[in-house]
Order: sequence, then structure tokens, then C-alpha cells
Amino acid sequence: MAQILVRNLDERTVKRLKDHARKKGHSLQAEVKSILESSAQEEILDWEAARKLVDDIRNRIQKKVGGRLDDSTLIIRRDRDWRTRRLSGGR
Repeated sequence: MAQILVRNLDERTVKRLKDHARKKGHSLQAEVKSILESSAQEEILDWEAARKLVDDIRNRIQKKVGGRLDDSTLIIRRDRDWRTRRLSGGR
């Protein structure tokens, strides 16, 4: 098995890691090993998976509010147009 030595860790970081380990009943080494292994196994979302996640969240929000959500680009454009008209004296 490979070994890693990490130098110059902030004392607060080490304290937090020890606290996490103690709460889980692990040694510091076991906790750090678990964190590293978990982090190394995480997969970066590909664009398709990210789009599906966004669509799922949007659908859940739409169900809660009971309708379709406006495109934020349109909302921002309408607001800018309104402010421009207002500042130029138009209504």
C-alpha cells in the first residue's frame, strides 16, 4: 500500500479531523483515509448528468409553485428595459 505524508496542516484542520474521527469512533488515520478514498471515488458529473439534475430540480420546484418558471434571462431583460425607460422619463 502507498503512503502519503501531508506537511504543514493548519492546527484547526487537524483538530476538526480529530473531532470527526472521535464522533465516528475512528482513529485520525482511519478518518483521513476514509475521506481521501471517498473523495477519490467521487465522479465528476458529465454535462448530461448535470442537465438531468437541473431538470429534476426545476420540475420539483415547478410542482411546488404550481406552474411554469420564467426564464431568468427574460426577467432580467424586462427589468433592465423597465429601469431604462424609467430613467429616461418614459413609462
